[in-house]
Amino acid sequence: MTELTFSKIDDIVLETLQPPDRSYWAIIAVLFCGVLVGGACWLYQILVGIGVGGQNNPVAWGTYLINFVFWVGIAHSGTLISAILHLFRAGWRNPIARAAETMTVFAVCTAGLYPFIHLGRVWMVFYMLPFPNQRTLWPNFQSPLMFDVVAISTYLTVSSLFWYTGMLPDLATVRDRATGVRKKIFTIISLGWTGKHEQWRHYTRGYLFFAALATPLVISVHSVVSWDFALSVAPGWHTTIFAPYFVAGAIHSGLAMVLTLMIPLRKIFHYESIITTEVLESVAKTIVFTGLIVGFAYATEFFMAWYSHNPAEIEIFKYRPTGDYRIGFWIMAICNTVIPLLFFFRRIRRSIPWLIVISILVNIGMWFERYVIIITSVAHDFIPHAWGLYAPTVVEFGIMIGSFCLFFFLFFLFVKHLPSVSMTEMKETLHQGENHAGG
Repeated sequence: MTELTFSKIDDIVLETLQPPDRSYWAIIAVLFCGVLVGGACWLYQILVGIGVGGQNNPVAWGTYLINFVFWVGIAHSGTLISAILHLFRAGWRNPIARAAETMTVFAVCTAGLYPFIHLGRVWMVFYMLPFPNQRTLWPNFQSPLMFDVVAISTYLTVSSLFWYTGMLPDLATVRDRATGVRKKIFTIISLGWTGKHEQWRHYTRGYLFFAALATPLVISVHSVVSWDFALSVAPGWHTTIFAPYFVAGAIHSGLAMVLTLMIPLRKIFHYESIITTEVLESVAKTIVFTGLIVGFAYATEFFMAWYSHNPAEIEIFKYRPTGDYRIGFWIMAICNTVIPLLFFFRRIRRSIPWLIVISILVNIGMWFERYVIIITSVAHDFIPHAWGLYAPTVVEFGIMIGSFCLFFFLFFLFVKHLPSVSMTEMKETLHQGENHAGG
């Protein structure tokens, strides 16, 4: 990073915005086809009925809720890296902050689709909005569904403003080097940025304000999502540990997704001088920390089930590692708690192949964590006569594939049309490094 200059940072980042080649459009086409598959499955469910999903009695919550919680969790790393580490002045976040913020916005958009999908009759969604309607109904704010609507809309609004505010100086840089229609577009979206001292003063204060505002959202939003479960009396759900447990898991999965996205981005766009091995190593160290918290939460759940002497709680925590869904449980336990410990070894956390493999395994493990939590408690609750098994259907798999394709489709469009690394924050890091080196 010491070899970088202000102009070189601009050149490296702006080079990524050159017209894409055919391989890029081929990837975009494949991802768009995946989005169409998901949309077709959703349309089929609307026409036929939500019964085409795998939800049944007693398992009324399937992959729709699993993927909702998964994508909300993915979104949290962007706020962690951009807001919390910004407040702590952690310089290693700067090269990856922009991509993490973008990941937050797109993951929240993807997660926000799932409450609509799970409604079945999606055209009835306006009954969840707090305004008078022809049936004089008012939303039930004690409903977990309303919790999700409020949490997601709030988080999307704040994270979008935070993301857009941070891009303003970079959008002006692109505007100054663009020509034709592209220059007109960036002139509009850069909102008249000229780089005057007064603008920089308002920008730094506004960005700091959004960082301070977004920090409590990391805790509050996923705590609200966890209350979807904790407010029930189902065994394995009715516990106060769910709020910190879900927050730690969200950050754990989000950091893994940052590595999954940034390592290919680093290779494709030749960001090696900006996204250095030290930056990726810092993310890996943070994954070790969050993995230990998640492992502690798993152990606490089992301890509290034993300590409570509640037969239903004891039974559900015996069922998870030994019952019908034991494969998912052991994938969850190994991928989320054991495999991240490999990052204790410096050679592994500085190895690009190891980083990408472990990050993907952590994401798989976190998906199965939500699967185990959501499915087992309702499939194996208080009454043995009501026990049942759940298996996702083709429609659910199609919608899940569509959601993943939508996320990567939006991210691929972003990195080729807008600056994927914050030039402003990179220059701040460089300036701070020069000051430090100078005494």
